[in-house]
Amino acid sequence: MAGLGYRREMADWDISCIEADFFEVVPENWIRRERAPLHNILASNRPVHLHGVSLNLGGEGAINTAFLRELRGLMDDLHTEFYSDHLAASGDAHQLYDLFPIPFTAAEVRRVGDRIKQVQDVLGCAMAIENPTWYTNTGDMPEADFLSAVAEYADCRILLDLNNIDVNFKNHGLMDLNEFIRRVDLKRITYLHVAGHEFDERFGLYVDTHSQAVENKVRDMALQLNRQHKLPILLEWDNDVPDLASINRELACLHSTIM
Repeated sequence: MAGLGYRREMADWDISCIEADFFEVVPENWIRRERAPLHNILASNRPVHLHGVSLNLGGEGAINTAFLRELRGLMDDLHTEFYSDHLAASGDAHQLYDLFPIPFTAAEVRRVGDRIKQVQDVLGCAMAIENPTWYTNTGDMPEADFLSAVAEYADCRILLDLNNIDVNFKNHGLMDLNEFIRRVDLKRITYLHVAGHEFDERFGLYVDTHSQAVENKVRDMALQLNRQHKLPILLEWDNDVPDLASINRELACLHSTIM
């Protein structure tokens, strides 16, 4: 299965012409807005998953339970139990709409894991955590071990972003796709994210822009995991969104799972 992150640039597209098996949306964009586009997706017999950006799992501020109750209502409206957010901080006093890394330590496993447990108690279901990109970090655990330990401690799922793993490897040289995946419990993974990224000469770093086609090695790993473990793949394209034909070409590559 190959899905697509639904973005506002796609609002004028004919949903029936998008060759995706499922869609993913940012719930913060839909909780208090007209949901007709999402209901149109459901009417096409394709599910909608929710991938959040503001839960601030790695922060110090209190978990926003009022938001979670509204989120639960959206989940019920869309008939979905697929909800995820990033294993990162996104602001305490103010929502910064950016992702900041969590130190990879045993103490943070417990602290963040307890916050995830609180979220799941309010929602009444398991959520998934996504491994983010990060440009500097501290701690004494490998990233994949930290991700796995948090998921096990909180008994939650994982949304594995293969593009983020590749970006972090290019920037820091610590763990490539093969090694990272060997260290993760694949049974906890709900589905995979793939996207494209760019090198920013200003910073001398690869940046997770979601503005390019998926790199071959990321796509190949996604297809391998799909074949071997039946893990669905979702394409994210958030910036410089191309036309429908280009998106469908990318999706066609992700549908090529029989080799």
